[in-house]
Amino acid sequence: MDILSEIAEYTKKRVAVQKERVPLAALERSIAGADGDGKGNGTSRFPFRDALRADGLTFICEIKKASPSKGVISGDFPHLSIAKEYERGAREAGCAAAISVLTEPKYFLGSDKYLEEIAGNVSIPILRKDFVVDEYMIYEAKALGAKAILLICALLSPPIFSSFLNLAHELGLSAICEVRGEGELDMAIGGGAQIIGVNNRDLRTFEVDLQTSVRLREAVPRDKLFVAESGISVRADVALMEKIGADAVLIGETLMRASDKTRKLRELMGV
Repeated sequence: MDILSEIAEYTKKRVAVQKERVPLAALERSIAGADGDGKGNGTSRFPFRDALRADGLTFICEIKKASPSKGVISGDFPHLSIAKEYERGAREAGCAAAISVLTEPKYFLGSDKYLEEIAGNVSIPILRKDFVVDEYMIYEAKALGAKAILLICALLSPPIFSSFLNLAHELGLSAICEVRGEGELDMAIGGGAQIIGVNNRDLRTFEVDLQTSVRLREAVPRDKLFVAESGISVRADVALMEKIGADAVLIGETLMRASDKTRKLRELMGV
């Protein structure tokens, strides 16, 4: 069993336990009225998507403590301080459009609490980065304060993908629809994806190749937002993503290892 399948199986068990603690009906009640009628009809229906539509290349700055490929990245993990530093980067450098928060607890040492606390203390939109295998997790993301979720196409059949995406949109959540190849891209576009994320890291082997984004960019319609994920660590990588017309880059490890994250963002921007 590869690591992606292993994480998915663990996540299914984790969700089953959580459903016992907080039934879906209770979760639905908790988000009712959160913005408008609980279906996302507030003043800004899709703030995450809107943030990525800003002029030029935008940055989704990730907060993660560990990963299966790198182990512990940040032993000292002041998640709120990191989030506020990213927020300052958005304000001062005009670079951080959104924050990605890992909530997967076993392989990435994430926590729902991290997301909930960050969402309550910063103004830029939050992506819940997890392995969505059950619609329950989409309601959870809404309740925790996320404005977007990640849907990994490799984990989902076309009907389930479409169902999850429609539910997210009903709840006022954007979705980065993550793909690795042409077949997954066709599924994402056919299922109504508005934001396509290309993961340059193969989650089955952990190999990274930025040419994955380069290759798939031309196949993504220009009315879709294009996000390049993983393996972007130096200014030249960012410049390549600018050259191919990416709308956003998602950067994790490079920022998490930087002592001055706003300075690192400026460096990646080339300013």
